[in-house]
Amino acid sequence: METNQRNSTPYPNLPPILESDDREYRDAGITSSVAVAGHPLHPVLIVFPVAFLVGAAGTDIGYWLTSDPFWARASVWLIGAGFGAGILAGITGFLDFFKIKRVRDRSAGWLHMGGNVAALVLSLINLVLRQGNPAEPIVYTGLAISVVVATLLGITGWFGGELSFRHKIGVIGPTSHNS
Repeated sequence: METNQRNSTPYPNLPPILESDDREYRDAGITSSVAVAGHPLHPVLIVFPVAFLVGAAGTDIGYWLTSDPFWARASVWLIGAGFGAGILAGITGFLDFFKIKRVRDRSAGWLHMGGNVAALVLSLINLVLRQGNPAEPIVYTGLAISVVVATLLGITGWFGGELSFRHKIGVIGPTSHNS
């Protein structure tokens, strides 16, 4: 199996944007700074904003195809709930970002945080645009913003997975929070 010269992990041909360190791959990991009974909260909380905001893209498409105002109202609720849940998930992620050096040392940490902040800002803009008349801004501005947010969440979710699975952040292990 051919690997990049800069690492010795068992992953073939890693793209340059993905950093890998064999020591991290093999160590026990770093516990989350925001956990209950050893279980990190950030991975539990992120499922809600992702589901709501990706669902809003779906309801926007539903409105675009049918012009049924139900879909416009559903989008407003999903974006509002996604934004609120995203703030809560963002706070837990933000605490880990600043308390765990390994997160700040990885481009995946910066891309994960920056992309999620952008998704929340876009979601807030999308929500404000819909105040008063939830249907009017959907085609095409609201729909475009919802699709961009859903795409961003897919990308930032990948980088969050990189932090957890490749860099062993937010796992139960004996190493210190500062690694």
